[in-house]
Amino acid sequence: MDTVLGVLLVLTAVVTVAYWVDFFLRGTVQVVEEEWYLRFERAFPAADGWMAACALAAAVGLFQGAGYGVVFGLLAGGALVFLGLMDLTFNLQNHLFRLLPRSGQMWVELVIIVWCLTLGAVLALYLAGRVP
Repeated sequence: MDTVLGVLLVLTAVVTVAYWVDFFLRGTVQVVEEEWYLRFERAFPAADGWMAACALAAAVGLFQGAGYGVVFGLLAGGALVFLGLMDLTFNLQNHLFRLLPRSGQMWVELVIIVWCLTLGAVLALYLAGRVP
C-alpha cells in the first residue's frame, strides 16, 4: 500500500505543477474569466506548492520505508482535504457546479475536488496509526 500511495502522491504533485503551468501560460483550466474567480484561483499556488512538496517528500519516504514518509503523508493528506474543501465551498457558494453539463473546465475542477478529498482522507486514515 505504501508504494501505491507513493505513486499517487507523485502523480498528485506532478499534475498540480502542470495545472498551474497551464493556468498561468494558457488559461485553459479557468472555469470563468471573471476577475473575482481569477483572484481566488491565483491565491492557491503557494498552498498547492506546499501540498506538492509534502506529497513528494511523503512519496520518497514511503518508497524508502522511512518514518518521515508517514509524517509528510499526513501533512499532504491534511493539505489535500483543506484544498478540496476550499474548492468545494467556493464552487458551491458561487453556483459554479451549474456549469457542469457544458464546461470541460468545471469537470476538471470536480475531478480535482474528488481527488483531493479522497486521497487526503485515505492518507489520514491509513497513516494515522503509523505516526512515529
